Amino acid sequence: MILPIRAYGDPVLRKKAHDISRDYPGLTSLIDNMFETMYQAHGIGLAAPQIGLDIRLFVIDIRPLAEDEEYVDVRGELQNFKKVFINAHILDYEGEPWKFNEGCLSIPDIREDVSRPETITMEYYDENFVKHTQTFSDIRARVIQHEYDHIDGILFTDKLSALKKKIIKGKLNKIAAGEIAVDYKMRFPK
Repeated sequence: MILPIRAYGDPVLRKKAHDISRDYPGLTSLIDNMFETMYQAHGIGLAAPQIGLDIRLFVIDIRPLAEDEEYVDVRGELQNFKKVFINAHILDYEGEPWKFNEGCLSIPDIREDVSRPETITMEYYDENFVKHTQTFSDIRARVIQHEYDHIDGILFTDKLSALKKKIIKGKLNKIAAGEIAVDYKMRFPK
C-alpha cells in the first residue's frame, strides 16, 4: 500500500523517534509499504517519520545508483544495497566531511549541497530483528546519515548555511502550504 509522504512543516518530521520492539504491530507490512511508497516516489530512502510515525525505522535501496558512472568503483556493492534499519544508533563518525547534492521526498524540488562525514559505524536491527554493528562508507554512509537524521527530527535543510536557508525559505513555505505539484502521494500540514 502506498502511503502519503509527510511534507515539510509537518510536526512529526521534527520529533525525535523512539525505539520499537520486535512485536511492533504490523511491522512486516509497514516495511513492505515503506518500500512500495519509496519506489513509487522514485526515492532511495524513506524514514518512518516521513509517513507520520515517530519510530526509529528507515528503509534504503540504493541499487538505482549502481548505474551512475560516478559509482563505478562500488557498483557491485550498490547493486545489493537494500536494507531495513530498526532502532539505529550511530556509534562513530570518521573521515573528512564531503559535500554532495541532496534532496528529500518530504521537501520536493529543493536540492542543496550538504557536508557529511565519509564513514559511519552504527548499531541497528534488520527486518528479522537481528542486531548488527556495521561500518558504512561512501554514498551508502551518506544515504544512511540522511535517513538517520529523519529519525532524530533533523532535515537536510537544517545543515545549510543561514544564507541558503534564507534563499529557500519561500519554497519551503510553499511546500508547507501544499502549493506544489508532485507526482506522488503527499500529506501537507496546512
